[in-house]
Amino acid sequence: MEKGKLLYDGKAKQVYATDKEDEIIMHYKDDATAGNGVKHDQFAGKGVLNHTISGIIFDMLTEAGIKTHLIKKLDDRDDLVKKVKIFPLEVIIRNITTGSFCKRTGCPEGLVLDEPIFEISYKNDEYGDPLINEDHAVAMKLCTREEYAKIKEETLKINALLKEFFLSLNLKLVDFKIEFGKTADGEILLADEISPDSCRLWDVNTNQKYDKDVFRQDIGDLIETYKAVLARMEKK
Repeated sequence: MEKGKLLYDGKAKQVYATDKEDEIIMHYKDDATAGNGVKHDQFAGKGVLNHTISGIIFDMLTEAGIKTHLIKKLDDRDDLVKKVKIFPLEVIIRNITTGSFCKRTGCPEGLVLDEPIFEISYKNDEYGDPLINEDHAVAMKLCTREEYAKIKEETLKINALLKEFFLSLNLKLVDFKIEFGKTADGEILLADEISPDSCRLWDVNTNQKYDKDVFRQDIGDLIETYKAVLARMEKK
């Protein structure tokens, strides 16, 4: 499968056309960003690690009945995926309080929530990815109410599966953000990636961070952190 025209060059991935209208290639870059791209660096091998980790997670979710855009892995950085129109929404689940939630609310960090908090933000760097609600999303025609309900239902299923999966690795799933897309025939699929770039993961016993916060907060080696997550997965 050869890459065609470059369709999109994002913060962490590139998207290429293929010879099929409904299939594209997603390439994982070595870039790391934080603060909507304000902080930026490159780490050799990061794309390979994220691609491998996300592939393991997507395979697990697929086996559990979650529909995703992934068709097959092509090499250590590239996936063949179904072409979807991405909803301009960052879909967020919070299981333990930290990050922007604590800054917005004054809630102490580390509070284990009785129920997960479901949030969405408008995926738009110009406006800082503002937090919005269902009414905003529908009014702005980012999705319909039916699509919102489907996205929320699938996200809560994914959260339950991911919590169990990471707990088996002795990691707590603190929070995560994901994206969904819609195929030409209207099917809603989990898209993009799930990796330590998009999840906060804390060790069950020590609360050591195993995610992109080590880069955001300059508290550790990003590559060694991601390698440690993958090592736990490969031992499972």
